Amino acid sequence: MKETKDTEIHLDNYLDTHYINRTNWLRAAVLWANDGILSTASLAIGVAAASDIREPIILATLAWLVAGALSMAAWEYVSVSSQTDIETWDIEREKQELLEMPELELQMLAKIYEERGLKKETAQLVAHELTQKDALAAHMRDELGINEVSKANPLQAAMASGLSFTVWGILPFLVVLLLPVSSMEYSLYIASILFLALLWAISAKAGWANMKKAIVRITFWGTIAMWLTALVGYIFWVNL
Repeated sequence: MKETKDTEIHLDNYLDTHYINRTNWLRAAVLWANDGILSTASLAIGVAAASDIREPIILATLAWLVAGALSMAAWEYVSVSSQTDIETWDIEREKQELLEMPELELQMLAKIYEERGLKKETAQLVAHELTQKDALAAHMRDELGINEVSKANPLQAAMASGLSFTVWGILPFLVVLLLPVSSMEYSLYIASILFLALLWAISAKAGWANMKKAIVRITFWGTIAMWLTALVGYIFWVNL
């Protein structure tokens, strides 16, 4: 009996280690942290390339840091809220269908399991037993593809995106504040590539992904973004 109980505890702990459970918060946090570094640094580089005075670079970077964080949080909230509205509507419709045509819904569930590889009799049995336990939960998971892992949380996503953008966006802003204006573009580029590499190394570690590939990808695209912005600054150079 004790051995069975220990096995169940071990199984629960094992299931908790799957990294797919982290995708909701990790995706939002990494996406907007990356944007916080890259967009803030790119804007600062563009302004620095167009001016040899620190004050306008500070002003532009700080303004973007505030506006960007609020904009990204609002965008994420609205986007995820729309997804939640669709999920809620689908769930309500599924409830109504389960009330109006339970047999058809049962056969539909069995068909899903049969298409996944179960024998017809087994599929019918599984569908029947899951329907007896919680019909709505079974249809949400297997017909609609909605579960606790994939279910969206607008407020959580908005907070994660806004906070991530701000925390990581402050790093290039500190470069603007502290390092010499004469070499600001180069300092921002080097520092930001290091910040991005650190971010994606942490992200890869948390998601059990390939760290080297993640760093190479962001270095490549980060370089393009920052130096194209610098080119714009050089083309439209003015003594701000």
